[in-house]
Amino acid sequence: MQNRRRRVAILTEIISPYRIPVFNALANQEDLNLHVVFLSETDARLRQWRIYRDEIGFSYEVLRSCRWRAGKHNVLLNWGLRRSLRKFSPDAIICGGYNYFSFWNASWWARRHAAELILWSESNRCDARAGAGWVESLKASFLAQCDRFVVPGSAAREYLKLLGSPSQSISIAPNAVDNGWFQSQASWIRARAPEFRILLGVPSRFLLFAGRLVREKGVFDLLEAYAGLKADLRARVALVFAGDGTCRTELERRAKRISPGRVDFRGFLHREELACVYALAEGLILPTHSDTWGLVVNEAMACGLPIVVTSVAGCSSDLVRDGWNGYVVAPRDVENLHGAIDRLVRNPDHAGQMGMRSAQRIVDYSPEACAQGLAAAAFGAASEVRIPC
Repeated sequence: MQNRRRRVAILTEIISPYRIPVFNALANQEDLNLHVVFLSETDARLRQWRIYRDEIGFSYEVLRSCRWRAGKHNVLLNWGLRRSLRKFSPDAIICGGYNYFSFWNASWWARRHAAELILWSESNRCDARAGAGWVESLKASFLAQCDRFVVPGSAAREYLKLLGSPSQSISIAPNAVDNGWFQSQASWIRARAPEFRILLGVPSRFLLFAGRLVREKGVFDLLEAYAGLKADLRARVALVFAGDGTCRTELERRAKRISPGRVDFRGFLHREELACVYALAEGLILPTHSDTWGLVVNEAMACGLPIVVTSVAGCSSDLVRDGWNGYVVAPRDVENLHGAIDRLVRNPDHAGQMGMRSAQRIVDYSPEACAQGLAAAAFGAASEVRIPC
């Protein structure tokens, strides 16, 4: 008699476009029966992502929910989780955090029904949420209930080890986007670059920021660093912000003072639109003050771009090697950020070489590799991706 396929439930907040290919790959594992429980379809106040339901190839459901915000805190309540878990009867539950009541509800259910509890954690010690006493207390309590852990990269792994989790209990499921889709889109658009530049109205040369326009993403640092470039460089190379957020109005006001130079604000871009600007940009700049990972870096690398990123981004230690496929700078260090941008735009040939290295490096950060790491956590086998030097 064949062994029963291991039943694995994943609890995660919303239907994120970049998780769909990962869950599809995980559902294709022959010895695993996957069911994904989304706590909400989306969070419209923070994200304007499309929901690509036609791409979903795994078993899933969306719980009834109610969401509101109390100050900076995001509160999300759900109904029907225990009924869902009782129906699916998982052997293991992978929780995508500890910050919602449903994750604690799942922890209770796991203890009552002898299911294993696995925390899928992206937090690192540079995360702005770390350090608050009540947050650390909650975190410690949830970690104590977990059988194993799964993380996206080395920064999150080292943070869990710092909190006392043994190395052998931590699997790495490298954060991933659909590399093949972004790569093919970028190649197709670059082959028609003049046409797309006219269609989109983008400059002939520009650097790109993609993300929410909020202070903690370092957007004002970036604007200041760009303004510090020599006038002749600013006259040739523009800065494009792709995204929206509470700081947009103030950014636009300050950008008007920069002359010569051009600063474009494209607003929020969906996946297809974002691929266009990645393909035409000379580099991605992510000067974040705090970021658990930074998946825009994955997307930009899949499109063959050099990266300038701060050292506190969770992805920086895994994806960007300073001087090889981009530059790593300290957060809030406008002078070094300016220097990295200056080096990038003054030497397009070198920037192009770094972009090719980005494309090579990101191959290991695929949905299939992420799925393998999640499966290893579900089966209790430590796993990590090996990154070539």
